[in-house]
Amino acid sequence: MQLEELVNTHRKILNPTDMAIWKFIFNNRKKSAKMSVKELAKNCAVSSATLVRFAQKLGFRGFGELKAAINFEKPLPADYKDNIFKDLKQFYDRTIENLSNRDFESAIKLIVNSTRIFAFPSGHVQRNVVQEMRRIFLESKIFIYEIVGLGELDSVIDTLTEDDIFIFISLSGESPVVIEAAQRLKDKGIPTISITQLSENTLAGLSTINLYISPATFQVQGDLQFKTLMPFFMLVEVLYLKYRIFFEEQQEEEHY
Repeated sequence: MQLEELVNTHRKILNPTDMAIWKFIFNNRKKSAKMSVKELAKNCAVSSATLVRFAQKLGFRGFGELKAAINFEKPLPADYKDNIFKDLKQFYDRTIENLSNRDFESAIKLIVNSTRIFAFPSGHVQRNVVQEMRRIFLESKIFIYEIVGLGELDSVIDTLTEDDIFIFISLSGESPVVIEAAQRLKDKGIPTISITQLSENTLAGLSTINLYISPATFQVQGDLQFKTLMPFFMLVEVLYLKYRIFFEEQQEEEHY
């Protein structure tokens, strides 16, 4: 699990000082990875003890494990400037490798044990992702209800129970409509899955389970740029394939 995911997972127990530490690390990863606990604490304007407690809140035993995690991470590049097709292939290869190594079991169990599944996209591309998700999961007789429009979103939230799950697909995770809906669902105890870009964002902090993508920008020619959101679709396909594997393994265990 990358640091952004850990921060989102434990966000409810992180105070403003913790978030200030994270902001410095996020913006200065290479520099932070080379610092001692005293040096990093000084740059964050906190005590060494506070820095150690921040590491422990993220699930590390101490600063040493946090530093190792910073060193270990190799995030996908945010932009490419070489040959467009060569770069695109490299990006897709790294994305599928990254996704295939992720643990989707918690999300899969929510899907398997749910009575109804609803999904709300925050934009046009995200709506295409929901439609693709509906298509492939329907092959396994799992129906996903797409929520279209604010009126429908408001009405559906009022009818949900703890046996249902709600999936949000949002690039930034900062859409006011999505955040308000996620807060209402959290207050009602409705399980939620967020699919957003890999960054510290409000939606992920409100959601039961967070799934992430890493989009990239490519230099096509001159000042012309191309941003790919294909990782959204790749994540959905990997999620479905892992669901099928999980389902088949469960069936074999029940058979024996």
